[in-house]
Amino acid sequence: MKPFAVHSFLLFGRHVRTMSSRQYASVIDKAFINGQWVSAASGKTFQVVDPATCQPISSVPDMNIDDVKLAVASADKAFQSWKHTTAKERSQLLRKWYELLVEHQQSLAEILTLEAGKPLSESLGEVGYGNAFVEWFAEEAKRTYGEVVPSPVKSRELIVLRQPIGPVGLITPWNFPHAMITRKAAAAIAAGCTCVIKPAEDTPFTALALAELAAKAGLPKGVINVVTSSRANAGPIGKYLCESPQIAGISFTGSTAVGKLLYEQCAEGVKRLGLELGGNAPFIVFAGANLEKAADGALASKFRNCGQTCISANRFLIQDTVFDEFVAKLRQRIEKLVMGDGKTAGCTMGPLINMDQVKKVEQIVEDAVAKGAKVVVGGKRALELGERFFHPTLLTGIKENMRCYKEEIFGPVAVCIPFSSEEECVKVANSTERGLAGYFYTGDIAQAWRVAKELEVGMVGVNEGLISHAETPFGGIKESGIGREGSKHGMDEYTYIKYVCFGNL
Repeated sequence: MKPFAVHSFLLFGRHVRTMSSRQYASVIDKAFINGQWVSAASGKTFQVVDPATCQPISSVPDMNIDDVKLAVASADKAFQSWKHTTAKERSQLLRKWYELLVEHQQSLAEILTLEAGKPLSESLGEVGYGNAFVEWFAEEAKRTYGEVVPSPVKSRELIVLRQPIGPVGLITPWNFPHAMITRKAAAAIAAGCTCVIKPAEDTPFTALALAELAAKAGLPKGVINVVTSSRANAGPIGKYLCESPQIAGISFTGSTAVGKLLYEQCAEGVKRLGLELGGNAPFIVFAGANLEKAADGALASKFRNCGQTCISANRFLIQDTVFDEFVAKLRQRIEKLVMGDGKTAGCTMGPLINMDQVKKVEQIVEDAVAKGAKVVVGGKRALELGERFFHPTLLTGIKENMRCYKEEIFGPVAVCIPFSSEEECVKVANSTERGLAGYFYTGDIAQAWRVAKELEVGMVGVNEGLISHAETPFGGIKESGIGREGSKHGMDEYTYIKYVCFGNL
């Protein structure tokens, strides 16, 4: 395997460690507060591990609440001046950040592959997707329009303003460490807010690289702060961000269980809250669908990022008259996937992020098999590649008492369930507390409209397995979250609406 080139875009002359002796890409080993690269006040650090090799990459500060207080104070101080910048000024700075992100997209992708385990091609795709949010909100910054309301009283003029809510806490996951930050931070900054970003402990290096390029773009100190911590400190830090009176809002992407906890913690201050939580996406294939395209869409939706995607297809509902044919086509595609270290040329699927994910996926498959499921392909760990690799798996013979029927798998396991009628499959698709995304393939335009409206989800893919764009609203209903990210609605979470009445005119 050819080592990646070392791409260096160092700004502050601080110490930077590189990964192992092979030096795939440069990473930053400090947190970023008030425009400075800093260690934890305690001096503690924690190691970040390459999920493909299980070898240490480097260490970053293991920060606690005392460190986060400094970051919050920095964001609060910066907000006092940042909120007075013009929309055009914010737009221009975001545009400069975007241009630097594009210039360094190869370096960013290499860092992402190193810490998240994705194939480099996937990482490049995520970087392009994440960069698009910065470009989009650079443009949307200039479109935070207010309103002039026709007055019912002759001596009054009525207007509506949109103003930034204040410093915000952004708590982001490991599965998309680039795009989940840019989707939130670019919208917040465009609105005139400042940020304290808490990346997942598995993937802090991408967040730090993003902060470095934001500083190079000219964003003032304190507008973006990145605090890193181990899992042990993540809970207290999240609680502090939710309860701090200096933090006006929280945006979180992650599990429904943690989202509910943050929801509760934000209640004390009736804080603005955006939640993008877990999914349990149905993927429906009707008899009139183009099965080749449906199988292609199924593969892309299910096995991207080794199945570790919140909008990943979780339950494949296949009309009984085409069930066997579809399963055969999907199996053929699964068998062509190339597992391995994402840094290896030709690899199309990497490892799971950590051992907790490995154990969960393994237990879900074992539960299904013990209750009568048939393993069509895969079904076990790929220990010959490493302890975090799991073979892409296809299961049939699924019953309602199996964990895979109800739970979000978040791994490379496709479960196929037959149905006989449209009403039956819609009922099964909606029989969950989650409602993030849903997919279906059909050749009937009337059916397409009916089912798209009936699915209880926030996003629907009709004859399409990949649906995310910076231009469209991302979010769910039911226990899959609150609010929307991306699109023209993405800044709503970061702005207040203020009504002003001019009287006695």
